[in-house]
Amino acid sequence: MAVREFDPFIRNEREEKLARYAEALASQIAETAHVYDESGAFPFEHFDLLRQEGYLKLTVPKQYGGNEISLYETLLVQERLARGDGSTALAVGWHLLTFLNLRSVRPWKEEVFARLCTAAVKEGKMLNIISSERETGNLARGGIPSTIAKRTSGGYMISGVKSFASLAPILDHFTITAYLEDEDKVAEFLITKNENVKVIESWNTIGMRSTGSHDIELNDVFVPEEALLSRLDGSRINRFVADSRAYSLEVPAVYLGIAWAARDFILDFAVSKYSRSFGGVIADIPHIRDKIGQIEILLKSSRHTLYAIAEKWENNPEHKDCFSDEVSMAKYLICNNAIRIVELAMRIAGGHALSKHHKLERLFRDVQCGPFHPPQDDMVIQQLADSALTKVKNKKGKTI
Repeated sequence: MAVREFDPFIRNEREEKLARYAEALASQIAETAHVYDESGAFPFEHFDLLRQEGYLKLTVPKQYGGNEISLYETLLVQERLARGDGSTALAVGWHLLTFLNLRSVRPWKEEVFARLCTAAVKEGKMLNIISSERETGNLARGGIPSTIAKRTSGGYMISGVKSFASLAPILDHFTITAYLEDEDKVAEFLITKNENVKVIESWNTIGMRSTGSHDIELNDVFVPEEALLSRLDGSRINRFVADSRAYSLEVPAVYLGIAWAARDFILDFAVSKYSRSFGGVIADIPHIRDKIGQIEILLKSSRHTLYAIAEKWENNPEHKDCFSDEVSMAKYLICNNAIRIVELAMRIAGGHALSKHHKLERLFRDVQCGPFHPPQDDMVIQQLADSALTKVKNKKGKTI
């Protein structure tokens, strides 16, 4: 009987159960992950499984029938689910972190939030925020949406095209950011699919091919007054940047899971692959052991970073808005380390790893997507530089 590998980041029996639960799901979706990667089709069967097994209600508040797992616990399950299929884990992750964020910040009218929570728990309906646009670029850099909301009798008419809309094929409702023309403000709206909401199947990428991140076109979509969820006032912290954006740690957790899958694959490969020229398994070749050692350093340091930040954030609720630098640094460090881990694994596997049928080839393509999620590397570097310099300037100012 195989001995289960000790995980120093599982702290109690509840987390142990969640980890085993996620691992079981990961093993099932792994069986067809390559099929959806090849076709680029959305893996509805994976989401049927997640729905049946209660995964879609994990971060929903207990008061509305959810499990209300913590941020730390969300990272544990998502890191493991991504070992089975990165695309599925990344896609469902937007749903999980949306409820994780909303249940803490509570920026909307409670009756609206309650309705969406109930839909997730009882019907398995998913939720995501769709804000990116091809025309305006990365809105995280301060752009104004080109999607326009015009006031009309009883509500608003909304038109525009959103991009990178993960989960687009399976969403019945989602939220968007749009420019409120008569108020000169940006607001978040709840959209329910109808004949004026068109999914444009534009997602055809090198990696994360089955997230269903298509474009969504809104053609004079009428929404009632209550669909305006919140105004994003620049003078106040909105839900997207609240609590140091710690909920976004779920994203690097997914890429870390992909890297972990590559690590497990190559360890098994190294102890099984016999080299005739060496006269033994390749795990005993010095340069192979060197690469494995590098992989272990990158993987373990990344996991320590991820879970240490999440734990400190949860244990210091009065300072949740003080971890922005740490959260951004974690995203930068982990996503780039994940790329390096898969690259090293491919060097060990050799030229065969470049073949389309090889598992590492898929993991290599998937993991390349990590740095493209906001904040991008240049934004993180600038943020940390600004933070460090501001602290020094403030100290000098106090001594003058």
